[in-house]
Amino acid sequence: MAGPTTAQRGAHGRADTSARPPHIGPEGPRISRRLLLILIGVAVALLTAFAVWVLYGSSWLRVEKVSTSGVDVLTREEVEAAAATPIGAPLVSVDTGAMERRLRQKLPRIDTVDVVRSWPHGIGLKVTERKPVLLVEKGGKFVEVDAKGVRFATVDKAPKGVPLLELKPEPSASLRRFGDDRLLREAVRVAGDLPAGVAKEVEAVRVSSYDAITLRLTRDREVTWGSGEDGPVKARVLVALMKAAPKAGQFDLSVPTAPAVSAS
Repeated sequence: MAGPTTAQRGAHGRADTSARPPHIGPEGPRISRRLLLILIGVAVALLTAFAVWVLYGSSWLRVEKVSTSGVDVLTREEVEAAAATPIGAPLVSVDTGAMERRLRQKLPRIDTVDVVRSWPHGIGLKVTERKPVLLVEKGGKFVEVDAKGVRFATVDKAPKGVPLLELKPEPSASLRRFGDDRLLREAVRVAGDLPAGVAKEVEAVRVSSYDAITLRLTRDREVTWGSGEDGPVKARVLVALMKAAPKAGQFDLSVPTAPAVSAS
């Protein structure tokens, strides 16, 4: 039997290209990437809108409680009243800086305060109160002065263990040069240099001039301090002298390298 002719073999030998898929040009992948970017953008926008709603619109992150720490003389109630925390407001919207300024302005006894957010529903008030190192008697009351020389509160009763400032400057060139405020700062400086064991025995700090500061101690003892310079050295010398001569009544530290002690 004769085989297929050349023409027939040629016809069947050629590849049939009619069944091949159409050529996909660069437009196909480009459209897919564009669609993906659109979907990502929509997702980001939705997540952002949801986050904004959670922070500002929902009831999940709103101020519900206030906690206060660090108070000693002040009470939690008066601190929280002065803070005026916006209960019910979104926690993220609370102006903590404004609250800190308001607290320091309304309550001068506050030295520093940190207002912090306590997620998810709280505000924390971390207070540091000023501590008096001297008292100034005025009209039968007592003005408390801290270690920075700030007069921050007036009280009816003198706090225990805080010496009285006797600011009695004598008319002199020192007074004209320095003034009462500088003399007050010098007294504060001296009080701050005293070790705790000595400070609790000081009843008064008397200032007559810049270089004439005297301490009145319990049991009718007196310390001639001189100026506020070399305070830490004078404090160490005073501690040593009080141990060496416990019955002494007069201590002169105006020249700390040559101190003097006497019975009265």
